[in-house]
Amino acid sequence: MARRTRTRRLLGLFGAAALVSGAALTTAPPVTAAASTAAVTVTPDPSYRQQKFEGWGTSLVWFANVTGGYPQEIREKLADLLFGDDGLALNIARYNIGGGNAPDVKDYLRAGGAVDGWWKAPEGTTRDDTDWWNADDPADWNPDADATQRWWVNRIKDDIDHWETFSNSPPYFMTESGYVSGGFDATKDQLKAESVDDFAAYMAGATKRLEKAEGIDVDTVDPFNEPNTGYWKTTLGADGEPTGGRQEGAHIGPELQQKVIRALAPALKKAKAGAEISAMDETNPGIFSTNWNSYPADVKNLVGQMNVHTYGTGGRTTVRDLAKAADKPLWMSEVEGDWGDGQSFTDMRPGLGLAQQMVDDLRELEPTAWVFWQPVEGYDNMKPGGESAKGGNWGSIQVPFSCTSKDTLASCPVRTNTKFDTARNFTHYIKPGDRLIKTDETSSAAAVAQSGKGATVVHVNRTPDARTVTLDLSKFARIDQDATVTPVVTSAAGKLERHDTVPVGDKKATFTVPAQSVTSFVVDGVSGVAKDAATLRQGHTYELTGVQSGKDLTVADDGSKLVIKTGASAAGRQWQLQQISGNDADNRKRYMFISASSGKRLAVRNGAPVVEPDTGRRDAATQWITSSTGDGTWTLVNAGTGKLLEVGGQATNDGAAVTTWQPNSGANQLWKATDVTP
Repeated sequence: MARRTRTRRLLGLFGAAALVSGAALTTAPPVTAAASTAAVTVTPDPSYRQQKFEGWGTSLVWFANVTGGYPQEIREKLADLLFGDDGLALNIARYNIGGGNAPDVKDYLRAGGAVDGWWKAPEGTTRDDTDWWNADDPADWNPDADATQRWWVNRIKDDIDHWETFSNSPPYFMTESGYVSGGFDATKDQLKAESVDDFAAYMAGATKRLEKAEGIDVDTVDPFNEPNTGYWKTTLGADGEPTGGRQEGAHIGPELQQKVIRALAPALKKAKAGAEISAMDETNPGIFSTNWNSYPADVKNLVGQMNVHTYGTGGRTTVRDLAKAADKPLWMSEVEGDWGDGQSFTDMRPGLGLAQQMVDDLRELEPTAWVFWQPVEGYDNMKPGGESAKGGNWGSIQVPFSCTSKDTLASCPVRTNTKFDTARNFTHYIKPGDRLIKTDETSSAAAVAQSGKGATVVHVNRTPDARTVTLDLSKFARIDQDATVTPVVTSAAGKLERHDTVPVGDKKATFTVPAQSVTSFVVDGVSGVAKDAATLRQGHTYELTGVQSGKDLTVADDGSKLVIKTGASAAGRQWQLQQISGNDADNRKRYMFISASSGKRLAVRNGAPVVEPDTGRRDAATQWITSSTGDGTWTLVNAGTGKLLEVGGQATNDGAAVTTWQPNSGANQLWKATDVTP
């Protein structure tokens, strides 16, 4: 099926249509303030350019299950807010293949949580009946399942560039507990070992049936959701009936994950589904890394896309480097949060918290896509006394999850909060096909346009004061005489307000952003990469200093091993850089490091870094991929082993061994590069 890639460059900047959140796009004068706090300079650096950005997305699941049967005007309003060009303008959707409890189990899940399974049980089937299903029997499938979530699939399919199917839980008859809300022991595997092949066939069969019924092509299939956690537990009341958890979920440990992936690959082929496997939608980078590092090579090779959530934020750079080592696309495939104090549609804190989360994910994780969990949340559930005593701000859009067929927008209102407002500063101005680039300031994310002409910087000011922001554009090769920067500001005073263009002078442009605001700086008239922009440059010579040790990477006295030293001879600690693959600005290009004293190359042999003669084949073990968050430090990923160059044991003494280890975001894996080219 051909997909339509929507053009959104400068969306809202030149349009006159009223925004769906109720505020029309306006032109405002520059913000002035008697005093601004912590003036910052942001330097977007196109010499470090990420892979093509696939776009912004959402899971459908609960909100789609609830609202897919709502009156037309309500669900159309929601669709415009999510996928319309004046809304969040999302272009990626994740369809949930429901597990489904037994027909005789009374629904106890949260509103929207009971997503239909694609199976069709014989009349009279109960929770005790678990051996009736056969993937090859058409009578055991329900082709009409899940009408409400599928309304959304049909409604938005012309807006979507990438479809993914995913599972929160296998069907009840494939689980150990007999319920889709988790096991009675949340730390034990919930998928029956003997049901692995059936589960793979179920995921593949449901995916193919969805494709055929709705006229879409599914690109990736993820059979897991936060699988190696202790979240998913079924509890029973005194009467033996389930009382919780309130959503589908299943603990599936790393060993069982591997079996599922091995089974899913042939199942997709048998079903004639062209999708690749994505995995494993783990809750945070740390658990993702634990799972991924347990996978043997054959399982990793079956995974076409790596998916991670960022409910925990530590270790983003670990997963970034694992993805580079595996040479696979990486998605931030789910996150949501509150960032406030009670339900509010005007408090800027939730919007600012979400915006900073987005900046941090884009800068540190380097994902090719960024996906919301549920941008639509139940209004009543978020009121005080709902999910929590004080209420909350989950979801960028809130609507009652109890509306009836007789309701209208007046009786079932749709509300947006400041998360909706600030998210559009990203989704309107960093679009699919753009490339995220490095910045040296932690409150800003930046991208260059797909055409190579123009750029966007999104800056978050969470402080209670105005702030002067200077964009330093000196790292672009070409800056036109009439180059301009147009600030588009979201704050308590307005949403996506276009301000007067700021001329670029002396390669810089300055604008004072309001307190508690998110500003998209749309840069016109810049292109290319300045000759001296990159920190690491072909043919230059560098000293590499360990960030944690403060000592230099040096060839040991035996001429083959690597150590750290201070005061070592200049030649022994100097390394010439040779680029051997990739575009000059590509963040996955590969280098060789050649010792200036001996002409030998840095490689990994038998698990240890060595210097060896630069003769024979330059295999992957001699190649290094560099990563940076823009703070002046780098990790060095060995392309052959996937491990990082580090100081073993976090040692600091002269002569301490330099080794390799799995990425772990440790300071002993960071290096500062100093250009000492004659």
